[in-house]
Amino acid sequence: MSDLLERGAVLRDLADCLERAGQGEGQLVLLRGEAGIGKTSVVRRFAEETGASGRARVLTGACDPLSAPRPLAPLTDIAEQLGPPVTQALEAGLRRRSDPGGIFSGVLTALGGQAGGKPTLLVVEDMNWADQATLDLLRFVARRIDRIPLLLLVTYRDDEIGPTHPLAVVLGDLASSRAVHRCTLGPLSRRAVAELTAAAGHPVDPHELYCNTHGNPFYVTEVLAAPGPGVPTTVREAVLGRVARLPDRAREAAETVAVIGPRATEPLITAVSPAAATGLADCLASGVLRSDGPVLCFRNELARRAVWESLPAYRRAGLHGRVLAVLRSGPVDPGDLAQLAFHAEQAGDEAALAEYAPRAASYAAALGSHREAAELYGRAVRSPAAAPPAQRVELLEAQAHESYVTGNLPESIDAWEEAVRLRREQGDRRREAEGLRRLSVLHWPAMHAREAWRAGLDAVRVLEGEEGPSRELAWAYANLAQLACLGHDPAATAEYAGRAARLGPRLGEPALETHARLHETLVRVVCHGQGWPDFEDAWHAAMARDGLAEDACKIGAMACWAAALHHDLPRLDRLTVRTCAYCREHELPTFLVPALGAAGLGMLHRGRWAQAAQKAGEVLDRNAQPLHRLLPLVTAALVRARRGEAGVWPLLDEALSYAEEADLFLAGPVWAARAEAAWLEGDDGLAVAEAEHGLKAVTSESDPWLVGGMLRWSWPAGGELPRARVAEPYALERAGRWREAVGAWEGLGCPYDAALAGLGGDVAALRQALETFRSLGARPAADRAWERLRAAGVRRTPQGRRASTCANPYGLTRREREVQRLLCEGLTNREIAARLYITPKTAAHHVAAVLAKLGVHSREAAAIPLDDDDMSR
Repeated sequence: MSDLLERGAVLRDLADCLERAGQGEGQLVLLRGEAGIGKTSVVRRFAEETGASGRARVLTGACDPLSAPRPLAPLTDIAEQLGPPVTQALEAGLRRRSDPGGIFSGVLTALGGQAGGKPTLLVVEDMNWADQATLDLLRFVARRIDRIPLLLLVTYRDDEIGPTHPLAVVLGDLASSRAVHRCTLGPLSRRAVAELTAAAGHPVDPHELYCNTHGNPFYVTEVLAAPGPGVPTTVREAVLGRVARLPDRAREAAETVAVIGPRATEPLITAVSPAAATGLADCLASGVLRSDGPVLCFRNELARRAVWESLPAYRRAGLHGRVLAVLRSGPVDPGDLAQLAFHAEQAGDEAALAEYAPRAASYAAALGSHREAAELYGRAVRSPAAAPPAQRVELLEAQAHESYVTGNLPESIDAWEEAVRLRREQGDRRREAEGLRRLSVLHWPAMHAREAWRAGLDAVRVLEGEEGPSRELAWAYANLAQLACLGHDPAATAEYAGRAARLGPRLGEPALETHARLHETLVRVVCHGQGWPDFEDAWHAAMARDGLAEDACKIGAMACWAAALHHDLPRLDRLTVRTCAYCREHELPTFLVPALGAAGLGMLHRGRWAQAAQKAGEVLDRNAQPLHRLLPLVTAALVRARRGEAGVWPLLDEALSYAEEADLFLAGPVWAARAEAAWLEGDDGLAVAEAEHGLKAVTSESDPWLVGGMLRWSWPAGGELPRARVAEPYALERAGRWREAVGAWEGLGCPYDAALAGLGGDVAALRQALETFRSLGARPAADRAWERLRAAGVRRTPQGRRASTCANPYGLTRREREVQRLLCEGLTNREIAARLYITPKTAAHHVAAVLAKLGVHSREAAAIPLDDDDMSR
């Protein structure tokens, strides 16, 4: 039975109330919450567990949303279980419509009788739909419940209980009763929504899901179960079912608020539809709408959207037009521009959209709301009224920039391509070239290396025929220098950087010289593993230079990558801290992500695999762009592969889909990881094939660390050595100088790599490698070490257990003993995880291990006090 997220406290409170009821002190629990909040899930779980444990007799009844409610519906549901006296009294009472006092007394007697000495749990759901007789029965039993062994658990929707609702009167009558307990179910937290999203493997953004649902469990689970985007059918039907029960004016009010959106106030609603304003009270009383200060709104965005989508297109457009007319009838506040643009688009008013969307986008961009700005520029571009090319191209370039800032590379690339086409048609060669350069800049992080070079070279081609040098040409050369640097081509880097640097003084652009030196020094680092001090000097100069903040952030992130790939862990730490601080200082968070991805790879090298997996997961959970996902995908896959866990190849396949056509700087780590994963699975042929795929791109100037990372896996089958330099630890391995290789890796702080190097050594080295693999939890590599030990004539002996484990008669480890103690407290896996600061999945593994070692099949059976001496060892 799966855990209910964030409902453990309520279930424990109910268990306490049942215990008191078993002692003859009856309890009434009023469990309230909005529709979909999970009341039914909680009471059903509690009733099922209570029935399964045999702690109480369980009875369940419910009220129904009928136009004419069934008299005493919950009692009718359970009458036969209460016995003939109640059944007969109920039939007679309903037939003659006599005074219900006799029925009520019989019910009280039947509920108060303990069957086999057990109390009774009576669940009544949806008391908000009860008829008057049922409410009277509730009042009657509640006033006498403290004298009988009964837990009466009543649920109701508090969002439907207005001040004049009949149940409100009953609740007031019971306010002073000591036997009455009130429990409110709140929405799920952001963390719980994120956990559900991850468990479902759904691509939706957890933050967006939380914002759209306000943590309502019904809406959350239905979105995660839906086959596609949009409002799930079940949610739509539930929302529209509630709205359909409203009076005509109240339905009109709900529809008007759905069209106005999240900033509907009573004066605005009245101005748009005076008739709708008269139905607001019914909407609030029924819980369809709620008030948030002066604003009236739906309980969550999905509910609003369901009502909005249900409107016929003509009616929806008409209402949006009326809202637009009201909003633009007076002075327009800049903060209302986005709302005006939205209503103009929905009303089909192209002129108004062309007027307000660009202004709203510019205002949003000035405030730093780049995502909203990109969306608004997109609306303006789609408007036929913005058709004049001169205006349209400006909007496209603005949209491209805002999309880039938010990390939406595909939309930014599309906008720049259209803008370049228009600039070409206008004959504006400098602006065309500038657009091509920006396209080139975008294609590289999108993992389109060929397109990046094509656009970059086109930018130069467009301008080289112009008379005299220009700023656009100089920066086009600088862009090609950057591409050559990242492509491990020192000669081309020097050529294009030199051209840019020579134009800098003539154009009054000193930043070009700094930019050129930055890339000339970085290419020496990545190709030769030399020149880090010169690079860091150039990088610091770039960070101090106006106009180079974006390049300094990007190159800082790439330097973090280089340090991680070179296993230069102290330098990686320094570069990561400085890069992240600089990115935050200049509000360029998009470049934080690759730096953090490199930090995760560094944790993998150090043997801190849990931290590495967590860091990689944090990046991957952001749905980052392909470049930013690459190293985290490699890191996460290698952690799983080295631990012998499932799910390795989907991660590596995604990484390969990005890197297959990229340069070696990006693709090399992917091919090396794929080769290692194959080797760990015992498929040496596949390991060689994967490594040699990557080695095909190697040149004499390729990064020696990337070359070595792939060559390691091609050596066993005699893979041909390319004409390229190899980093020292890998070269020592290949030369058979395993002692020096182990020492080199240990000096770098890389225990797993040191153990791999030890596989080429004598029996003592193999034993040491085996011990290292075991300490890291690297089961597949440990198996490969045993293969070599067996080949050397070593007989396998079982791995010893810790002394504390051996001392325990059940074979429980220290952690398993802690888990067993918490099982005795009745904790769920989620609660055990919170207590021990581990994940729920890990807690579940420990629980399974405890059950297996104790030889039992249930948590209850495992919750037995073990001998104190056993548990203290």
